[in-house]
Amino acid sequence: MKHTTCPSRQILRRLLCRLAATAATATAATVAAIAIAATATAAVKLPAVFSDNMVLQRDTPVPVWGLADPGEQVTVTFAGQTKTATAGADGKWRVDLDKIATSKNPATLTIAASNTLSLSNVLVGEVWLCSGQSNMEWTVQKTNDSAAEIRRASHPLIRLLHVKKAWANAPADDIETVGAGWKPCTPENIPEFSAVAYFFGRELKDTLDVPVGLINSSWGGTRIEPWTSPLGFEDNPALDDINTRVQAVTPGTATNKRLAAAALDSQAAWLDTARQAAASNKTIPQPPAFPAELAPLGAGARPQAGPTTLYNAMIHPLVPYALRGAIWYQGEANRGEGMLYYEKMKALVKSWRAVFENPALPLYFAQLAPYKYGGDPLALPEIWRAQERFAKEDPHSGMAVINDIGNIQNIHPTDKQTVGKRLALHALNKTYGRANVKCESPVLARVQFLPLSKQNKKPGAAIAFAHAQTLTTRDGKAPDSFELAGPDGSFKPATATIVPGQPIIMLSAAAEGVTDPRLVRFAWSETAEPNLRNEAGLQAGAFTHGEIPVRELLDKCVPAATAYQVAYALDPLARHGAEVTYLVNRTAGISGKIKRVAYFLHLMNPDGAAAYAFVSMDPFTTDLKKIGVPTKNSGARFQQTVENLEIASSLPNVKTGAFKRGNIEFWDCNYSAPNAARVPGASDTTNDFGDSMTTARSPGYGSMQIHNTAEKQTVIAYNKWSDGPNCDLGIGNQPAGHPDWTFSKSGSRLRSAQLLVLVLTE
Repeated sequence: MKHTTCPSRQILRRLLCRLAATAATATAATVAAIAIAATATAAVKLPAVFSDNMVLQRDTPVPVWGLADPGEQVTVTFAGQTKTATAGADGKWRVDLDKIATSKNPATLTIAASNTLSLSNVLVGEVWLCSGQSNMEWTVQKTNDSAAEIRRASHPLIRLLHVKKAWANAPADDIETVGAGWKPCTPENIPEFSAVAYFFGRELKDTLDVPVGLINSSWGGTRIEPWTSPLGFEDNPALDDINTRVQAVTPGTATNKRLAAAALDSQAAWLDTARQAAASNKTIPQPPAFPAELAPLGAGARPQAGPTTLYNAMIHPLVPYALRGAIWYQGEANRGEGMLYYEKMKALVKSWRAVFENPALPLYFAQLAPYKYGGDPLALPEIWRAQERFAKEDPHSGMAVINDIGNIQNIHPTDKQTVGKRLALHALNKTYGRANVKCESPVLARVQFLPLSKQNKKPGAAIAFAHAQTLTTRDGKAPDSFELAGPDGSFKPATATIVPGQPIIMLSAAAEGVTDPRLVRFAWSETAEPNLRNEAGLQAGAFTHGEIPVRELLDKCVPAATAYQVAYALDPLARHGAEVTYLVNRTAGISGKIKRVAYFLHLMNPDGAAAYAFVSMDPFTTDLKKIGVPTKNSGARFQQTVENLEIASSLPNVKTGAFKRGNIEFWDCNYSAPNAARVPGASDTTNDFGDSMTTARSPGYGSMQIHNTAEKQTVIAYNKWSDGPNCDLGIGNQPAGHPDWTFSKSGSRLRSAQLLVLVLTE
């Protein structure tokens, strides 16, 4: 970058020198005034995203921005265009160059004001933001065949910008880069650059034959929330807790103003009291604690984990640099959140599309590779499900399936070449219109379950795939990793056969006793490395399909409940956040006056032993939203008596029959053992049917409990649903510990569970 001082400034400096040399004829005040004027004038400045060797995005308006003296005119010249802007009172200015055609010939971008900046070796082509955690950060020098890859990495048309790691509690004005801004792709510059980004960009350059600019902004071990701007969390009920936190610390928001005013009033009141105490020679009281809600987002040992902190430091300073799109490899740090990760992906891309002024900004991402994390083996598949749903529902996204390139003993697969290429296939097909480039992995299209019958002697399932003309396996063996389950939900290994010339798999688990298949799943384990792929060599991704019929277990266990309508159906062991994801929500179709409300909980142990409880009562509310799981957004908070209980259960220790009264404890917040509601017979020392809500923590632990108070017995308990498989779930009193199953993590000891919320209407 060349920096030239304008003649006017040179003249001013020469004048200052002359005045200094003839101080006898000029007052000291005059000299000082001119000196201040000379030093106060700020040179025009560009953010670090603009430098020599950069790539500008072709075929779209290109923003150029920076700082100058307030009111100063800035002129930008490039590719035959000249644009001017006037710096505002804050010194900020911006021009938008008109669309620029592809250019492989190095050119100079000039910015002129009181000084002149000249950026050289500038190309025009395709620019991509590359972000995520350690698998995006993973460098070329750590990949397969790294020595050869580095040796061959001379690509004058590829340019690299590596954003230095940083976090911030407020949007930063600029980034720091690793090295001096943009760098050409050479064997010297590539070793410590993102491997996924490089292999993605190389594929684009080789196919499109245009310059490619890659911005690597990644940080190992980071979650998705820090990369998201505040507006991403808005208007999403599932992320309301994050939005509340962000709004509280963001200056200028209504929440922040309210909390700040209260904190200042509290401090002012203390200061008055303290001064009075000091004047009276009395002990000064302790000052009020700083409100936790106003604590910085980057507080704690890992400040980069706070929502928006990485966006503020590593994305916001790039805004609004013209991009074609973004690639993303992240999710390991959010493993365990299940479908909540889908909501967070929506928030991320919503925020990026807004700030980069591109509503159709594509986001192509890598589905996480298999790895032996330990703990819940289904936590990773639930993230896969969330990623697949996002790719399916977002029209400008695509997912690269990479379950064939991993190492279940290494969370960082070293075959980053395949990852980069498969991401590039999505860009080539969807963004650049190369219809001949196949990018989609085979996905489930439809399932036909084939139960044993007089007509069908081969029970199993027929699985049809989309995005495949034919199916094959990478090792030439039969397809693996398929499972079938019957009405009991117990999965068994299934044999699979490819129908020749068709994208269809025939499954059977009859040898394992599955003669009435209701569910199928494929590669549904964190260590699954399936061999199924399509004719283009793209791997099939994991999936699960089917469900135990919602009413089948209920009608079998409690025939008297046939008149009840299902309002909600829920898998309590699924991954939920502060809000739950219902399998079925039929409340919109329920009409008429509610006569009774009922709950049915069915649990199955790993050995196949099952238990259930059904309890109905007079309605405690007419709001259907409040009879479900009492999440924060449902608004349900009940510590009250309910009338006319009818209880049925398969467990002999659960009292069944009709009972005049019981009580419910429905709330989203934390709670404690003291019997604040003074429920007769409840304990003050253990959690049972007389607990105390702690409304200050919302959403918190959460309680959905129904009790037979006359018998001092829990009928159904579902607590801490945000823990998914580790939730508290039980029927009857817990044999040891808190009778209402609080802190039991009993969900971890179950194979399956089903919760139904039902109503009887007039």
